[in-house]
Amino acid sequence: MSAAYEAVIGLEIHAELMTAAKMFSRARVVDSVTAAPNTAVLPLCLGMPGTLPVINKEAVGYALRVALALNCSINQHNIFARKNYFYPDLPKGYQISQYEQPLGVNGWLDIELDGGEQKRIRIRRVHMEEDTGKLTHQDDGTSLVDYNRAGVPLLEIVTEPDIRSGEEARLLGMKVRQILRYLRVNSGDMEKGVLRVEPNISIRPVGSETLGTRTELKNLNSFRVLADGTTFEIRRQIAVVEAGGAVLQETRGWHDTRRETFSQRVKEEAEDYRYFPEPDLPPLFISEEWIAATRAALPELPDARRRRYRADLQLSAYDAGVLTEERDVAEWFETAVAAGGDPKTVANWMINELFRLLNESKTGISGTDMQPDHLVELLSLVGDGTLNNNTAKEVLAQMFATGREPAAIVAARGLAQISDETALEATVMEVLAANGTAVTRYRAGETKLRGFFVGQVMRATQGKANPALVNKILSRLL
Repeated sequence: MSAAYEAVIGLEIHAELMTAAKMFSRARVVDSVTAAPNTAVLPLCLGMPGTLPVINKEAVGYALRVALALNCSINQHNIFARKNYFYPDLPKGYQISQYEQPLGVNGWLDIELDGGEQKRIRIRRVHMEEDTGKLTHQDDGTSLVDYNRAGVPLLEIVTEPDIRSGEEARLLGMKVRQILRYLRVNSGDMEKGVLRVEPNISIRPVGSETLGTRTELKNLNSFRVLADGTTFEIRRQIAVVEAGGAVLQETRGWHDTRRETFSQRVKEEAEDYRYFPEPDLPPLFISEEWIAATRAALPELPDARRRRYRADLQLSAYDAGVLTEERDVAEWFETAVAAGGDPKTVANWMINELFRLLNESKTGISGTDMQPDHLVELLSLVGDGTLNNNTAKEVLAQMFATGREPAAIVAARGLAQISDETALEATVMEVLAANGTAVTRYRAGETKLRGFFVGQVMRATQGKANPALVNKILSRLL
């Protein structure tokens, strides 16, 4: 990539809000991938004459949560507007959105770059609107339209052009997704289209303050594609300019097979949409009391929680990052610590053992019947010598599968660790007697054979021997 140019990138992030009903009607919100087409529509969704919109208070509450979490100033007086354009997935011929008076403005988020450097990305605006329908293009040249998604509450988050690379775009997009999931307002599933991240990309000579002609990328179904598509588009624009050409203002798509962008249509300007206030909706007033109550009810967000884990619980940066990635995981961890678990030990068992079981079962932590206090009980059994680590992992798998308490599993399967020194000494002597050649070699200096002896004792006791006590006896007898 030419060092003579720098990229100037802003993101538009569209997030469907997980409300029960649509933004301006009582039509239910359904999964647009699995639901039968056009089964969640009312006359308003289809733009029928005589239908009137009504603002969904739940959607406004969700949007307010997001705007506050993104450090925005809240406009108490909100105006909805008509955004006019004609496309088959827009049944009314216009989209109800916000323009001059959006919900939130002048926010920010920090992203962490390589090396730990923090970079602040400004949020220009957060506004509410309704989603469009969904077009499916057929091989015969025809297109089908599904209006299940039409009217679903949509939140648009627009950043300032503070991003300089595809990797920064990826980091910011992932940060916003994490916050949306923490707030429980959006699932973050880009493959289903409930979260869409679209970069606006231009280039300019290094040192220049003049913005270049921008293109917008669409059809990006993952954060890796967001990074790759943005990087490709930066290189493409530089090549166009260096060849003496001019970058066109257009919307471009991403071709996943060829790994390149392609032109879709000429990009519109704001004036092309002929915005004007929605005549069928009154201005929306958000009271100071509503704002204060929403702010007070916000959960502890990932950055603050991560800092607390490091400062108060003395966790490593890696462990704190992994445990705060998902809100459900963080709350499960904190419940375990509140039940008396040592933070570092709980973190270690969750990250290395519990996460493995979750990955194998393809479920989230909220989908397991295992309780946090049961993990603490298991760790206590390890701590007091009732179980060794290997047997404890076996018990954990049973706890995960059944939801039973560890003590019950240990008792039912006779898994308690053998810590009777007299009984273990007899087993060790039997192992040594059966492996005389190995004993001779050990005494001749092959001390690495100690692991062999320990393994034989563990096998003889079905893994229940206390390893520390086995090693103590071996040291004495050898």
